Amino acid sequence: MPDTCSAPTTSKATPPRLLNPLAGPRAWRWFKRPPRWSRSASIRFAFIYAMLLALSAAALAFFLWWETAGLLDRQTEAAIRADAQGLTERWVEGGLPALILTVDDRLAQNVDDDAVYLVANPAFQRLAGNLERWPPGVDEAGGWYELPVHRAGMHSLAMVQRVDLPGGFHLLVGRDVQARAQLRSLLTGALLWALLVVAAMATAGALLVRSLFKRMLANVSETATAIAAGDLTRRVRLSGRGDEFDQLAETINDMLDRIARLMDGVRQVSNAIAHDLRTPISRARARLEEAALHASNEEELRAAAFRATADLDGIAAVFQALLRIAEIEAGSRRSAFAPIDLVPILADLTELYGVVAEERGLQLVLQGPAQVPLHGDRELIQQAIANLLDNAIKFSPQAGRVLLRAGMSDRMVEIVVADQGPGIPPEDLARAPERFYRGEAARNTPGSGLGLALVQAVAQLHNGALRLEDAKPGLRAVLLLPRAEALRV
Repeated sequence: MPDTCSAPTTSKATPPRLLNPLAGPRAWRWFKRPPRWSRSASIRFAFIYAMLLALSAAALAFFLWWETAGLLDRQTEAAIRADAQGLTERWVEGGLPALILTVDDRLAQNVDDDAVYLVANPAFQRLAGNLERWPPGVDEAGGWYELPVHRAGMHSLAMVQRVDLPGGFHLLVGRDVQARAQLRSLLTGALLWALLVVAAMATAGALLVRSLFKRMLANVSETATAIAAGDLTRRVRLSGRGDEFDQLAETINDMLDRIARLMDGVRQVSNAIAHDLRTPISRARARLEEAALHASNEEELRAAAFRATADLDGIAAVFQALLRIAEIEAGSRRSAFAPIDLVPILADLTELYGVVAEERGLQLVLQGPAQVPLHGDRELIQQAIANLLDNAIKFSPQAGRVLLRAGMSDRMVEIVVADQGPGIPPEDLARAPERFYRGEAARNTPGSGLGLALVQAVAQLHNGALRLEDAKPGLRAVLLLPRAEALRV
């Protein structure tokens, strides 16, 4: 007899092929590098929008179904449970005759004609009620059954509960739910159709969201591509609706405007350095060369070296000022911001420059309140005001007057430095804070043309502004800085 437990004759069985979509090199390539459409942000946002709308509609549909069809079922079960409890109590009080009498009485008084009763003996033969026989399948006491019944010559649908009585008798209590079943079916169908409509609307909305998102990104991408290609005049188009996309476009355009200004500033600085520093460098070289060729003694060589050193120190000062302005514009000094009071700074500067003003026969006047709170870099603010005072004293005539005044408005601190000098022509006021700009009146005075540029950089670092006005006669420089309270809002 062959051994039924022996191994099969083949030495190696071929394993069944796994039907696993996640198995195999193709699936691994999908996870390692998903398809291009799944990497699209617009598709992800559209899918999220559609899912949120569909889930919201499904939750609403379920709530409506629970509050209508579910409520009807719960009311029917409560009525059957109360009816069964009452009939059970009648059995306890009067036995089978009282139960049958009560059932007949309730059937007679049932105006809605929806009550279902059946009293049966231990053999499940009908004793009373409006059902002809015990329905099949109702085997467990206390359970709920929804089944077709035949009563009053008509087929219907009833929800019933079985109650076992002492002595082997049985009681069936229920309600006709044919109309409620039709209503529930109608409501379920309507909700399903509503879900289909919502799904179609979600799909259409997702496509619309994807189109809007893609259009906005395409607008930004085209502008960025043009900027990268060298066209710094391109800007992101605005829709005019003032929405978040327009706010983003305005922010990007402001950033591009700032980049363009910085690039223009770099070009101007390069041109200015090439033009303004060439003269002192050439002068220093010429002096050294002349001293090397024609100096007759050590004293003449030393004098030429000193003059060349002075020229080179001026060049180093220019580069130091440029580096200072670049450091300020980069915002690296914001870490040094702290609450300060402007009044002691103005007092120190008045004491320092008052001596210089007296030597030149000028009067330096300080005006302002007892306290001016600020939040910023004390050193930079002091340097900016010192530059304004230095310019005012430098260009003021003999017996002139220089005014240093501080005032406060609701959100700004106003620092005014006014002189009675030649001033700046109105057509050149806008260009005065540019690097290396020097008006006709300043051609013959020492300086590099970087003083007002540094003041403007300090103002922008503190979210303020520099305003130059014609004082008639002279120049009024107004440095606007936010108050400490305004910065904390």
